[in-house]
Amino acid sequence: MSLQTRGETSGSGFSTSSDSLGDMFYPLYERLFDENSDFVADVESKLAQSRMADTVEMYLSRSLAIGVLTGGMLWVLGTLVGYFIFATGLIQTESLLGATIPNATLVAIIQAIKVPALILVTGLFLGSIGFAMGFGALVAVPYSRASTRKREIDMLLTDAVSFMYALSVGGLNQLEILEAMARAEDTYGEVAKEFQSIVQETEYFDTDYRTAIRNQAMETPSNELSQFLTDMLSIVNSGGDMEGFLYDKKEKHMRTAKQQQEMTLETLELFGEMYMTLSLFPLLLIIILVIMRMLGEAQVTMLFGTVYGLIPLTGAGFLVLVSTVKEDEPGDGFLLPSDADDRLSVQQGAGLLDLGLIEQFTGEYSVFDRIKNREGTYETIQVLKAPHLFFRDNPLYTTALTVPAVLVLLVVAMVSGAVPTSWDGMVDSPVWGTFVYIYMPVYIVFLPLTIFREWNVRSRKTVISNISDNLRKLSSANDTGQTLLESLRTVSDTTSGKLATEFETMHTKVNYGMSLKHALVEFNNKYHIPRLARTVKLISKAQEASSQITDVLTTAAQASENQDDIERERKSRTRMQVVIIIMTYLTLLAVMAILKTQFLDVLTGLTDASSGGGGGAAGAGGPSFGGNVNTNLLSLLFFHAVTMQALLSGLIAGYIRDADILSGLKFVLILMTIALVVWAAVA
Repeated sequence: MSLQTRGETSGSGFSTSSDSLGDMFYPLYERLFDENSDFVADVESKLAQSRMADTVEMYLSRSLAIGVLTGGMLWVLGTLVGYFIFATGLIQTESLLGATIPNATLVAIIQAIKVPALILVTGLFLGSIGFAMGFGALVAVPYSRASTRKREIDMLLTDAVSFMYALSVGGLNQLEILEAMARAEDTYGEVAKEFQSIVQETEYFDTDYRTAIRNQAMETPSNELSQFLTDMLSIVNSGGDMEGFLYDKKEKHMRTAKQQQEMTLETLELFGEMYMTLSLFPLLLIIILVIMRMLGEAQVTMLFGTVYGLIPLTGAGFLVLVSTVKEDEPGDGFLLPSDADDRLSVQQGAGLLDLGLIEQFTGEYSVFDRIKNREGTYETIQVLKAPHLFFRDNPLYTTALTVPAVLVLLVVAMVSGAVPTSWDGMVDSPVWGTFVYIYMPVYIVFLPLTIFREWNVRSRKTVISNISDNLRKLSSANDTGQTLLESLRTVSDTTSGKLATEFETMHTKVNYGMSLKHALVEFNNKYHIPRLARTVKLISKAQEASSQITDVLTTAAQASENQDDIERERKSRTRMQVVIIIMTYLTLLAVMAILKTQFLDVLTGLTDASSGGGGGAAGAGGPSFGGNVNTNLLSLLFFHAVTMQALLSGLIAGYIRDADILSGLKFVLILMTIALVVWAAVA
């Protein structure tokens, strides 16, 4: 893909009409911005780093157009709102200034212009906000994309440098290493795209690769990659030892990856301490509002806002905050080499209803249509024979069964009258109503999804549990003079486990005519784990040049061991954060339960006794303390509060542990079950 095509793809979100708007507002851009200003230069740099094809002049002109249009619409809206609230007398304007003016003429002038001025100011205020939102949102796009690319480049750079070192050890020269990195987009993502720019600049613009490396070092959003390219350029210009340089850089970036992981974990620990305060704040606010409600000083709507507004917003905000620090692993784990055959291509893109290669031949001859029908019948029978295996490989498909089941059960329960269908009914039966409307759907949908997802993750990750040791064994076997294929057979014979079985399968496939490269790719795509994909990519590329790749296998083992160390440290440290979140929730639940049993229940008893006594404090001339409080409503709100807190705490715990929202479903089920049992006991 050429540079122009790539840029057009990145910026394809803007239509031709947007370009026309940019042309229309270009004179305004020239009037407002200086070509040599720091702001314009910074935006131009971010456009290049985010790989967007627009020129800075056109992009800012378009941003101004969107800002002016948005601001104009909000200005009109603000003017109408101002007219509605000021001109119609909805808000009185006689004493807005709060000052006495002795001059009658001045008072008359102020009275005449006051309402139009307020309408004008309201319109200008909302219009300014609209312009800032429209212009700022568009200008923020390249900054956001550049930041995302920088994050992914920094995460993959360690493995990319190891890949280049392995290629250098395998005998590839400098240009071949650059080209191999440019073709490795399926594994190294944004890092490969940076090298694509270098290769494309040399191929299409007749630039020598030294100049291309220098240009990319200045353009890349990652400071780490920029420094790497600059150092590489010095080695290229001086004719130094590229293999030694890449080895040193590999070691350096492995240390850097561990240091970065340490910083991330320390930040997560800080977030864990913040969560204790954030999650307890709604609880304290609820207690205060209940007391104020008993005194007649708080509206019940404030309690509703705290339970159904503040708690979800606090949890969602903290989840977004964690996502800015927690680094999920980039890539989908699939490999597709440039010389892949049709079968590999079809396997990668196959969906639920895709029957494989036969799809490419149907419609030409009737025999292929019959084969497709037979294949569809066979696949259906296989799924029906072992549905658990199908759902293990496709966990999200469980929702196709569970969601309709939930809807049917809810409709039946509502029609039969087994569940309250009004808010008053929910207040009278808080536990049963909440169980049917919230807990039952959660159990039916989340429980199968969690079981099959955990099974899927564990079955796939079993293959990498001892990958470092097996790579060392492959290296040792290869060092004795065996080819890579023979080494695979040797390790499979002397080792147990899933990976050894896969080695034996690859050896068998090659003996039956498949190339070793395609066998490796099929093995990787079966499990599609990004970490495994990078290891397989390194080995498959190196074995193309030679079967004696001892140093390459050693490098792969070192990279895998470094990843194992990082993973162990991450699990150890995040385990503490998960414990903190769970203990914080259990504390909140315990306080809510005590508040229900020792406060609300006692208050209900006192109120009943007072009303049964026929007087007391109420008859003495004042309202009874807490007499206007609906304790059943408060019990329902408390139960809903702990339920939502369980849902959010579980999702946050799972995301902190594995950088995956679905990983938190198991914590959600556990915490919600505890909440249900506790509230069923205290209610």
